[in-house]
Amino acid sequence: MLPNTASSQSQSFHILGDEKVLTVSELSHAIKGEIDRSFASIKLQGEVSGLKNHSSGHTYLSLKDNDSVINAICWRGTKINFPLEDGIEIVVRGRVTTYPARSQYQFIIEEANVAGEGALLKLLNERKKYFASLGYFDENKKQPIPKFPRVIGIVTSKTGAVLQDMRQRLEIRYPLCYVMVWPVNVQGVGAAEQVATAVRGFNFMSDRKPDVIIVARGGGSIEDLWPFNEEVVVRAVYDSKIPVISAIGHETDTTLIDYAADRRAPTPTAAIELATPVLSDIKLQIMDNIIRMKMSMKRIIRELSFSIISAKRCLSSKQFVIIALSQKYDDRVERLNFATENYMNKITLRLQSKKTINLTNYFSMKKQSYDMANRAFLKLLQVYIGRYIERAAVLSNRLEQSSFRKILEKGFCFITDRSSNTIETVDKFKMNRSNGMIIHFKDGFVEV
Repeated sequence: MLPNTASSQSQSFHILGDEKVLTVSELSHAIKGEIDRSFASIKLQGEVSGLKNHSSGHTYLSLKDNDSVINAICWRGTKINFPLEDGIEIVVRGRVTTYPARSQYQFIIEEANVAGEGALLKLLNERKKYFASLGYFDENKKQPIPKFPRVIGIVTSKTGAVLQDMRQRLEIRYPLCYVMVWPVNVQGVGAAEQVATAVRGFNFMSDRKPDVIIVARGGGSIEDLWPFNEEVVVRAVYDSKIPVISAIGHETDTTLIDYAADRRAPTPTAAIELATPVLSDIKLQIMDNIIRMKMSMKRIIRELSFSIISAKRCLSSKQFVIIALSQKYDDRVERLNFATENYMNKITLRLQSKKTINLTNYFSMKKQSYDMANRAFLKLLQVYIGRYIERAAVLSNRLEQSSFRKILEKGFCFITDRSSNTIETVDKFKMNRSNGMIIHFKDGFVEV
């Protein structure tokens, strides 16, 4: 008990009899000081509820168990390696303090961890069922990955080995492709929003939009990978009009983005293999196609040659017509072979200089040009053959009109020996009289 003297009195309280009289502020600050000293550093376990992210960057929430609730605050800048969400069981370290203006006590969170992976796995399974019920994981909604992408968009951290490994793999497999990197944080608070913004940003681009998007990061714990289980990321990937390949963690790591993406790669470098062909294989395929085209053209030419030979046999008595036609045909074949060889050389040079961008469209256009040229050539050849056949028929008719058989029909005849040699003089007649001769009429012959 303080002595009842004026010197011992202070301005902070008044003596009323033998008892001290405190102001409300004095009591509030006394309680605050006592609580601050007694609960300066403790660990607390509870379930998150009433989560609210303030515009200032602070997070307000409550921690509860079956019987009690305590208000808690997570100041801006506090590092937490997983997202705080309602329903998660967490263990926090921090201190208890009071807010004197309202006579409330609260817990200041300085560090937080999930109370075992079971809590996150439970939440993960619940989200998986929810999105599956919405049809986000349906296989019939998956988009095909383009075979020959011109531009690849990569969403990942700009630091670390993941991006470097992907670039090196791309340089080996398909150096013709252009890469656009959208750097993001791949773990921690705000990472999910950055990833979702990157995916949507690629979709909103108007110039040189990527043909495929790869979302990638290295391995980690379930807490580290949790941003890729966030609803904002799953929805962004599902809504993407550009095919998305998920390459999160190692092969054993699974996140919800893996189910929402159009394809899932076990590793980031494997995502490059899914998104691109092998340039050397393309070159081999092109050379094989060139060989096949040459063989096909040779087959067509050979078949046309057989047709010409057949025409020759049918018009054996009109050799001069066939000779002219054959010369024109040989000239056309030689010009076609030269044009084909020149065309193939140009394709090979362009491939070697790596100037081909869209190989599918390029060879589709060239094949159409080849088909048109081939059809035009066949049509022209048919016209030439038809014309010469008509001309041969006219000449054949003329030859027939001037044939000796027409003279026989007028009452004349001619004589040959038994070796079919013509006897046109008296001397030859006398020489063959003893051997016998043959007199030819219009309707047959007589031996004499």
